[in-house]
Amino acid sequence: MFEEEQEPEFEIFSALLFNSLKAITFMFFISFAMINEPADEGKIDPKAELIITVTWPDNNPDDVDTYVMDPAGNIAWYNQREAGLMNLERDDRGMFKDVILLNDVEISNPLNQETVAFRGLQDGEYIVNIVHYIANGNAPLPVEVKVEKLNPTVEVIFYQTLELHGTGDEVTAVRFTLAGGEVENVNNTPRSLVELTRTGDGKGTGAASGTAPPDGFVDPGTGQVIEQ
Repeated sequence: MFEEEQEPEFEIFSALLFNSLKAITFMFFISFAMINEPADEGKIDPKAELIITVTWPDNNPDDVDTYVMDPAGNIAWYNQREAGLMNLERDDRGMFKDVILLNDVEISNPLNQETVAFRGLQDGEYIVNIVHYIANGNAPLPVEVKVEKLNPTVEVIFYQTLELHGTGDEVTAVRFTLAGGEVENVNNTPRSLVELTRTGDGKGTGAASGTAPPDGFVDPGTGQVIEQ
């Protein structure tokens, strides 16, 4: 009778090897498809377009206020924390009520810092002032002011330590102009923003709009006019 034909051993081995390679290729394809594209390193995608940070020594009881005016005349300050596209994130009052709650226990927060964030930017001039709202001594108070433009990359527009010299002292830290996203004309020519908020000449003010500006110095601590 006829004998059953036997397949050569090398053909069986080839078939097994081929099927194994197909399985490995399929598993590799599935694994590759499940890999997420890696995030671009070094890119910052914050919600804010520009941030202004004002800092003074930790545990110092003095109250420093930040005033910022945008090209439209909006002024962000402690009494108008949202103005235009600006937002004063926190009105830090020195050590007054400066506590945090941890496990139902109040702990003193030594950090003295205010931050103004911009949701958007427009062309024109911006003015950043700092004001010594309450001084608890006679020594000059060092205040660090930093202005950072965040997009498309981080750019430090201004970074300097200034001095305030007692209650009511107002200093123009920096003025700068944006034109097509470019920063121009960085300077510190003085201009009082406290006076604008008290007299109604600026948007986001504490006085009725249209009020004629008084003659004399405006005390930021009381809002009263000191006649000259």
